[in-house]
Parts: sequence; C-alpha cells; structure tokens
Amino acid sequence: MKHKIEYKVASTAEEFEQIEQLNYETFVEEIPQHEQNHTRRLKDKFHKDNTYIVAKNSEEVVGMIAVRAKRPFSLDHKLPNIDDYLEEDTAPCEIRLLSVKEAYRKRTTFFGLIDQLSHYCLSQKFNVALISGTDRELTLYKKLGFQPFAHRVGTEGARFQPMKLTKEKFVQATQAYYRIMARYEPISFLSGPVPMEEEVAQSLSTKTISHRSEAFIDQMKCVRKMLCEKTGASYASVMVGTGTLANDIVAQQIKQKEGTGLILSNGEFGERLIDHAKRAGLSFHTIRKHWNIPISIEEIRSVLDNAPYIRWIWTVHCETSTSYLFDLKLITETASEYGAYLFVDACSSLGVDDVNLENVYMASSVSGKGLGAYPGLAIVFHQDQPLPNPNVPRYLDLGLYANHSTPFTHSSNSLHVLRKVLERGDKTNSELMVALRTALSEQNWTLLGDHTYSKGIVTIELPDWLSSIRLGDRLKKQGIYVNYESSYLNRKNWIQVALMGAHTQLDIVRLTNALDRLKHSELKKVLS
Repeated sequence: MKHKIEYKVASTAEEFEQIEQLNYETFVEEIPQHEQNHTRRLKDKFHKDNTYIVAKNSEEVVGMIAVRAKRPFSLDHKLPNIDDYLEEDTAPCEIRLLSVKEAYRKRTTFFGLIDQLSHYCLSQKFNVALISGTDRELTLYKKLGFQPFAHRVGTEGARFQPMKLTKEKFVQATQAYYRIMARYEPISFLSGPVPMEEEVAQSLSTKTISHRSEAFIDQMKCVRKMLCEKTGASYASVMVGTGTLANDIVAQQIKQKEGTGLILSNGEFGERLIDHAKRAGLSFHTIRKHWNIPISIEEIRSVLDNAPYIRWIWTVHCETSTSYLFDLKLITETASEYGAYLFVDACSSLGVDDVNLENVYMASSVSGKGLGAYPGLAIVFHQDQPLPNPNVPRYLDLGLYANHSTPFTHSSNSLHVLRKVLERGDKTNSELMVALRTALSEQNWTLLGDHTYSKGIVTIELPDWLSSIRLGDRLKKQGIYVNYESSYLNRKNWIQVALMGAHTQLDIVRLTNALDRLKHSELKKVLS
C-alpha cells in the first residue's frame, strides 16, 4: 500500500542501510559505475561528508539525493579546473547520487527531492549547486534551472554533463516544481474534508453491510468505546449527519433541563450556538464579544454570581472562525462549582487539541475535521443515558441513539473509516503547527492568537491591499487549498490554514513558499 511520500534528511541507521542498497541498485546494476559485490551494498566514498535527502513511502526509502560541501568534489576529479567556471565569492556544493526506484519515477518523487534539497542548500548559505547530469535526464535538469558549464566527462556508458544551478535560477526550479505538484499532487489545508492517508481513505471502499447486522453492531460498539476512551466521556452516540445535527440534538437535550442558560460567543460558531438555542426555544443569557476577543473565567463567574438561577452553560471549545481555544478545564471546573450543566461544541478540537469530557455533561463533534475521517457522521458525547422522548423529533432524539445505537439507516463504510482513524491514534501535529506559525511570522503575515490557540487551525488576517478571495483563488490554481470561501472569512478578509488531516513538513514548505511568492507578486502590482 502506498502512503503519502515523506521527504527528509536521513538520520537513522535503517535509512542509511537502505541508502547503501539503493546506491548499489542504481550505480552498480543499472548504471555500471562500480563493481558488483556479494553484499549488494554500496557505501559512497564521501559517505561521512554527505547529507542525504530521502523520499520515504512509509518506512521504505524510495528515492535519495546527496549534497556535500567539502572539497575536493567528485566532479573535481573529472574536471580539474571547476573554479575557472565559477564566479568569485561562490559558495558551492555538489549534488550527487540521485536515485529513484523505478515504480516511483513517473510520480513527483524527483521534484519533491529537488525541492527539499533546494531549501536545505539555501539554509546552508550555498549559492551554487553542481551536478554531473546523466545524458538521459539533461532536458529535465534544464527545466529545473541547471545549466551546462563545461564539456562532458566520464566513460562510455556512464557519461555526465557538468551542470550548475545558481541561487537566481532556483526561482525557476521552484516554479517548475509547483506547476508539476499542482497538477499531480494537490494538497488540502481545509478544515473539511481533510486529507487522509491512502490506506485510511481506501477503507471506505470496504463491502457495505446492513446497519442491522451483528457485524455492524459490533463495529458500532467498538467505535463508541474508542471515542469514550479518547475523551473520558461516559457514553458516545454516532449518527449520520453533520456537526449542525449534533448541536440540534444537544439543543433538544438542553430543552429538557429546567432553567435558564448561558451561551458564550466570540466568533461565528458561538453565534451559531445562539441560533441553535433560539430555534429550540431555549431561555438563556449570553456573553458576546467581538470576534477573537477572549472571554475570561472572571467574566463567566461574574454572570453566574449575578444570575444564580442559570442551570447550564453552552460554549464552543475551538472557535473555528478564529482558532481561539477556550480553556475547557477552567470552564468545566467553574460549571461544576456553580452546579451548572456544561454543554460543549468540540467539532473542531477533537482529534487535534486536548479534549477531556470526563466532567462535561454533553458535547458534540464530527467524524471529519480533527478526527481525520470522512465527513458525514455526527457524534454526541453524554454522561447519562437518556430515554426516548416522544416530545422530541425522532431524528433529534438522543434517547433513540443511546438505547438502540442504530435506530435509523446508517453508513457502515463511514463507520469503518472512523474506526480505522481511531485505531491509528492521535495525530502529532503540534510540531507542524509550530513550524507553520514560525514560517508565517517570519514572512510578516498577521496571525490571530499565539501558541495557546488551536493546534488544528491558524487564521491569517490579510492587509487591505490583498484580497482573500484573490489569494485563495491563486493558491487553488497551484493545487493548494485553504479556507477562504466562507462568507464570514470573506467579510473579514481572512484565510485559514487547517492541519486537521495527514500533512507533512513538505506540505508546510509548499504552502509557505507559495504564500510568500504570491504576496510579493500582488504587492508589486499594487505599487506599480
């Protein structure tokens, strides 16, 4: 099974072992540069000085390229007067040992290696990269900005063209890479649907089974158990629908509680909770702030002190419109202290942020977004087992789901994918979010919030001269999808980048390079 290709600097003993195997396959068996040996391993003579960029499919090294700055280069032995072809104050490196397994040569593996290598070279302050280009790949190297600079060298059957890539030509290499990647490997930073690893995505195609069958019921029990173990909730019910359905179900359960409530809102999705409550005919107070203005525990306590009749609190955990993250622990403790039921919308936080529902009376979430499965399943966590209620519309009656688990037609395929995702455990996107926020800050983008905000989504506030719609459209043409088409983002001139699915460091590099390039392109138009 092929996974999303990962590009990295080789660092483990297993990776170096596979590098020697791939080196042998390419430069002994395919290109006869070295003698065969019984070990079928080939360690490069400059191995200790090489930095290897590798492409990995899961644990398998499927491609590699090496870079080295220590002289003499391998090319020095073939072309003794290299420096005669270079400008003064040149800081050169040599790129060698390009190898991609045959099954991956028609994919974008080569371009991914070149892109990762280029960024490494720039980070090391190299301003010229030298290669010995094989005859069969000269056209490709030229498209990427490499230029011949001397006569061909080598022996019959293994001839090479000395070529160089200057820092200025790197722009051409980057543009070529992005054109190809946009065509073959678009990347999504949407909050839904989110990108999935191929193995998880393909599990949707498993044979459909009846929601009345024993196999389905067993699978539902398993998923519900894993959801409870993940969150600390007592019960979890899963139904076909979206987060909106889950919140409508929660609203109907709130309606069964006597007394007035308190709803917190400092963004679009807090406002949607207020709309849910109004439509359900609930009685409530609100703490409403302008978007992205924090709501403190002191403010909540003040309202509760002045309105002791408040029986319930309803809030989002992650305010998706801004990525603001409410302090769930403090709110839970406060609700308990004042004897109020706590209801939480965890649609955008579950799976990417710490979500502890042990003392939350009821919470809503979804199968997509942070959990990283296909959208289409609504989830309601609850402390008690409500009974069916004839006064509640059937599809909104949590009692039917809680007692029968599948009262209506269900999707066994979507449930199977959700189980696969839960079995794989939590995603480790914290480091990617740190890398993303750091890169965006270095490019002088204005970000909402800081490290205390959600680890699953970051909001970028654009300058007046840069349209979020135009920027989003241009990114889309390059095969990079971000959140920008929602009306509330249009009104604010914001875009959002979500890390809720399967992403890699290379995805972050692609995105931030594209953003920086497009910003400067748009600024030039404004100033001209």
